[in-house]
Amino acid sequence: MTAVTPISVTTEALPSLIRAVLFDLDGTLVDSAPDLAGATNEMLLARGLPEVPFERLRPMVGAGARGMMGIAFNVGPMETAFPALRDEFFDRYEQRLLRATRPFDDVEAMLETLRADGFSWGIVTNKSERFALPLAQGLGWAARAAAVVGGDTTPFSKPRPEPLLEAARRAGVSAAECVYVGDDARDILAGRAAGMPTVAVRWGYLGQGEPIDAWGADVVIDTPAQLVDWLRNKNAAVEVLKSGALA
Repeated sequence: MTAVTPISVTTEALPSLIRAVLFDLDGTLVDSAPDLAGATNEMLLARGLPEVPFERLRPMVGAGARGMMGIAFNVGPMETAFPALRDEFFDRYEQRLLRATRPFDDVEAMLETLRADGFSWGIVTNKSERFALPLAQGLGWAARAAAVVGGDTTPFSKPRPEPLLEAARRAGVSAAECVYVGDDARDILAGRAAGMPTVAVRWGYLGQGEPIDAWGADVVIDTPAQLVDWLRNKNAAVEVLKSGALA
């Protein structure tokens, strides 16, 4: 009888423990739609035009100036009128950055629980540093976050992986030890390109593309508390696998 050679499983071949959680900002950690929509409607009112209902503007927050100017003025990024509208929008938004922007319900509790559980966390957003850094500072997060990476921190923005990889570097962990959490299909694409597990959140803006369940995230959650539960379960499962490999 031919002997069967046992298959050796090393811990290096097993999934990594998650040590850091990286978050998108708008629509994931904070509800910035009131201020972004407010800046847009200020522009309309200044021109004697009617405001756009908030319900129409909110889903486009993830698309930034492109989405807001498209809804309000039917102007796209390739049109000659767009740069001036975009710059005015940015200026108006900067003046009301934290007027009505707040963390989503239970986000602060989630961040504190992550800290207590030993996770570090950071922010990776397509918002330029001009807005992302003072927003994080104003919310009291700049000193607590392991990284705050904006859309212009690296030469590329999401869905490219470079901003996520830069955040992992600043947090002092490998990409495989991070999870990326967001409310847009681009977030999931970026996370996967960076080699990170991904989490999609239903409470965000979600945009007008494919439904959230079609994005290919590792998990879709409904509340911030569910993220903590998922992380604990995932790391516990990895620990079991590693203990079995070493047995």
